[in-house]
Amino acid sequence: MIELSEFESISPYTDEEAAEALSKLAEFPLLSQVSRQFFPNEEPDFLKKVLKSVKTIDEFQVLVMQKVVRWVIENTAKNFSYDGISNISADRKFLALSNHRDIILDPAITQLILYNNGIPMTEIAVGDNLITNKTIEWLIRSNRMIKVVRGISARELYLSSQLLSKYIRLNITEQRSSIWLAQRQGRTKNGYDITEQGLLKMLDMSGQADFQTNFEELNITPLSISYEYEPCDILKARELVISRKRKYVKAEGEDFNSIVTGIMQQKGNIHMNIGTPLTSDEIAAAALCDKNDRYQLIRHAVDQRVIDGYKLWKNNYVAYDIANQGYKYSHLYEPADVEAFVTYMEHQLDTIEPEVNREDLRRIFIDIYANPVFTKELLEKERRTGNILL
Repeated sequence: MIELSEFESISPYTDEEAAEALSKLAEFPLLSQVSRQFFPNEEPDFLKKVLKSVKTIDEFQVLVMQKVVRWVIENTAKNFSYDGISNISADRKFLALSNHRDIILDPAITQLILYNNGIPMTEIAVGDNLITNKTIEWLIRSNRMIKVVRGISARELYLSSQLLSKYIRLNITEQRSSIWLAQRQGRTKNGYDITEQGLLKMLDMSGQADFQTNFEELNITPLSISYEYEPCDILKARELVISRKRKYVKAEGEDFNSIVTGIMQQKGNIHMNIGTPLTSDEIAAAALCDKNDRYQLIRHAVDQRVIDGYKLWKNNYVAYDIANQGYKYSHLYEPADVEAFVTYMEHQLDTIEPEVNREDLRRIFIDIYANPVFTKELLEKERRTGNILL
């Protein structure tokens, strides 16, 4: 039995704690409305009864969360697909390093894929900035949330990172649980799926052996999720426009609004790619480099898989050609696709307050969709030249 008392401040609820929290969540005033939304064929008090009856996190996942995620896919997506499931073994825990496009859906869809394939679900590292009230805390900590502490001093951040790193490594090496971790802090808002190097340094902090062993034992497996219509696209563009002129401060309830928007917004097609785990040879090559270059090579190995696995849609090619005022990819879409994208974009722009500069907003919105094409081009150029460009 692994001793986890050291990690009480960041670890998910135990089964007993989750059962207590979900019983409290059952009294949420709007629960009947939520129940009717996601369980339309059941009685209005269906969800309340389920939440009061579940005794374990696994029960909650099977009876509630998997059905909610399926509802979201069936009602807000056109088609859902995934590949690479053979890169995950039910017999070995892993660290899923994923691109991050939506606060809730990225890890939630990952859990659904694992569940459907008989693979144990992961714990999920989530920033504590999302815990804005007790109701949200009861919900997400009952969903195997590992608390990532943010907005603290440099000294506190160092200690917190040590604790998080140790917790992740212990869970994986002791074959207790796999972990889902975004490749960067916060969602990608500009279309570039690039791993933060500091994240890799954090993971290495808890290693007790040499560099190669430290990274091999984490069994890092990159994931890449692609949405035809980017969740919260216009909200991301708005934040970036405002951030250019002043420090962006989130309004009260803004993260919650992003969660709801991401869940309910129409997404078109969704695809998840599960990449191959980092190999011993790749990690050994990184270990031969100087310290910062080591992390650079690990980062690049993750990014290659994420970018390779990202599925491009017609929207991406249309946006790229608009951004570059050309027709490079015009053979991959029809004029009607251009009209549909522009109409969608202008509708989204109209939802933002008029004082936000429209041209800046439009350019960033286009870049969100165009940049995945650009990063794939850079990756192809890297392979031709042998130079790291990402």
